[in-house]
Amino acid sequence: PRVEDPAVETAEEAKEPAEADINELCKDMFSKMATYLTGELTATSEDYKLLENMNKLTSLKYLEMKDIAINISRNLKDLNQKYADLQPYLEQINLIEEQVAALEQAAYKLDAYSKKLGNY
Repeated sequence: PRVEDPAVETAEEAKEPAEADINELCKDMFSKMATYLTGELTATSEDYKLLENMNKLTSLKYLEMKDIAINISRNLKDLNQKYADLQPYLEQINLIEEQVAALEQAAYKLDAYSKKLGNY
């Protein structure tokens, strides 16, 4: 006669799940995997769409910058041409300034000479 300890539980015999249950579980797993993979592919597709939109926007910005650079270049050429057209006049102004300075010096000398004559 065996004495049974009330604290010890008896183990139940492991049973194989029914074939129908395995099929249902497999279908459920494949369905959930398909949903997961669809979500992953959708997220990747959305990422590529975002990158495409960013590339298009960047391309438009570069086109705007190109137009701005062309306008700046054109304006700079115009300014250089205007400066070249003004150069002879600027040289004449410098020459007149030198002549005025020489005339001023001559006037000071003449003034000093006339003061000397007045003292005699």
